[in-house]
Amino acid sequence: MRFTPPLCDCCGDPLLSWRKEAGGCVCERCEGSSSLISRSRAIGSYDGSLRAILHAFKYGGCRSLAPGLGERLSAAAVDILGDADVTVPVPLHYRKERQRGFNQARELAAAMGLPVLDILRRTRATPSQTGLPALERITNMKGAFALRRGTDAAGLRVVLVDDVSTTGATMEACAQVLRAGGASDVSGVTAARVVSRPSG
Repeated sequence: MRFTPPLCDCCGDPLLSWRKEAGGCVCERCEGSSSLISRSRAIGSYDGSLRAILHAFKYGGCRSLAPGLGERLSAAAVDILGDADVTVPVPLHYRKERQRGFNQARELAAAMGLPVLDILRRTRATPSQTGLPALERITNMKGAFALRRGTDAAGLRVVLVDDVSTTGATMEACAQVLRAGGASDVSGVTAARVVSRPSG
């Protein structure tokens, strides 16, 4: 399902109706949220044809899908990209990237039209997030990322890029590192997003 307005101004999840709050249209989860990611956007929910396309891209080695996905993601995130300086792809552990042959997040970032700043590295090989409850996903990602030696994000408005967001734990862990590295703002975009709650 492709996301269409009304959307939460913060996380980008679909809303059942326009609900104006002090900061705009926000979902219940984002009211009073302490997220380090100011805004998030996605093409649509992680199901149906979008899920099949992402599986072919990520696990089937269909890198030719990246430009089309990047174009759709840019359209979904136009309000975020207009204020941004760079995109930063979520890194894979070097062993997983070597096995897969590419980093799907980097391919998406490269297709979005902004400069790609590849400054994050994964410090350890984390177990797959698939099937883990939300709290375990957060624990799994703790300390899993760092800035590459000799780099920083000082003063930059950064857009983090990944293929899928389930609970947001991976993106949040990356945002923490980028904020500590001086980024003035961190937004997040993913090709798909799991929407696990009704919005209103």
